[in-house]
Amino acid sequence: MSRLRRFLDRIEPSFEKGGRYEKFFVLYEMVDTFLYTPSDVTRTSPHVRDGIDLKRTMSYVVLATMPVIMMMLWNTGFQANSAMASLGMTELEGWRGGLLQASGIGFDPTSVFANMMHGLLYFLPIYIITLMAGGLWEVVFAAVRNHEVNEGFLVTSMLYALILPASTPLWQVALGISFGVVIGKEVFGGTGKNFLNPALTGRAFLFFAYPAQMSGDAVWTAIDGFTGATPLALAAVGGLEAVTSAGFTWTQTFIGTMQGSMGETSAIACLLGAAFLLYTRVASYRIMLGVFFGMLLTVWLFNLIGSDTNAMFALPWYWHLTLGGFAFGMIFMATDPVTAAMTDTGRWIYGGLIGFMVVMIRVVNPAFPEGMMLAILFANLFAPLIDHYVVKANIKRRLARQKNLDHSEGPE
Repeated sequence: MSRLRRFLDRIEPSFEKGGRYEKFFVLYEMVDTFLYTPSDVTRTSPHVRDGIDLKRTMSYVVLATMPVIMMMLWNTGFQANSAMASLGMTELEGWRGGLLQASGIGFDPTSVFANMMHGLLYFLPIYIITLMAGGLWEVVFAAVRNHEVNEGFLVTSMLYALILPASTPLWQVALGISFGVVIGKEVFGGTGKNFLNPALTGRAFLFFAYPAQMSGDAVWTAIDGFTGATPLALAAVGGLEAVTSAGFTWTQTFIGTMQGSMGETSAIACLLGAAFLLYTRVASYRIMLGVFFGMLLTVWLFNLIGSDTNAMFALPWYWHLTLGGFAFGMIFMATDPVTAAMTDTGRWIYGGLIGFMVVMIRVVNPAFPEGMMLAILFANLFAPLIDHYVVKANIKRRLARQKNLDHSEGPE
């Protein structure tokens, strides 16, 4: 790496102000700070100094997604290979099928390696297009504003790719991340100034712009001619009985061997990521617990009320935890430090609002069985307001305390 460091130092003057490639300084700075920690850091008071910078924080979040990614690769391939077996298919058209057949990997759903490789061939193009399209907008806005390219896009790109169905057309992948980065973040000033989660903004745009290709029974497994409803879609129609009648068990949904968006199916993989985020103190446990208890109390309320016409009223809380994108959203999306509440009390309220809203959407809204994406975006809008009233209440409480203290220490 010393040779690379010397090479970067040698070409740096060409990218600095007055250099031949001055206009491309943001590209040089992006590569340099990605490979090495910046040397221009504050070292004296009154600045706060810590051993972790933004790059390290973003890297921790990406590392936390590793269990989700590994499970996603296997399950995506497993669902595709199982669908092929159920349809009696021994070959797959297109470049994926040609590559798997030419390499001798095949389409055996009982082979872990075959499933992983098949899943990789669906995920990798989506992730590459996400990086290219979203990264292009990041560089354009950084160049126009003469700012550095922020490392936050590493997390945005990964999370965005994980919440898409495997069958998403690549042009829609590019369109969605472009909308998320430009409209969800850059128009508000970039990283740290946006109030909406960019990854969820892009996903929501695709859902409402192309509902037929982002929902339904045919989009979750990327094999033409195969249809299959997700357990959450089954629950929305017939409640828990419809889920169990289709052969799904709670353990299966907890592990994640079911259809759905690529990275949202495995609750246990998400919980492993949560353990890492909490250990490194990158994510707030208050938000996670707020989301969980908000969901728990709301589900108990609906269970208590009951309904003869809506079977979702009776769905237990532990099924809500493992169905759809609840676990993934609670751990990776709701805890976004930029778009979430900043105060400790506000984080409990913010998380509770998400847990409440996701159950409301799943149970009461007959047209949208998921709910987690909209619940988080809805809470994003209220996060600044929540913090405002928390701070206002703290000021009022401290003024009252000081007033009482002044009275108790009055003139003798």
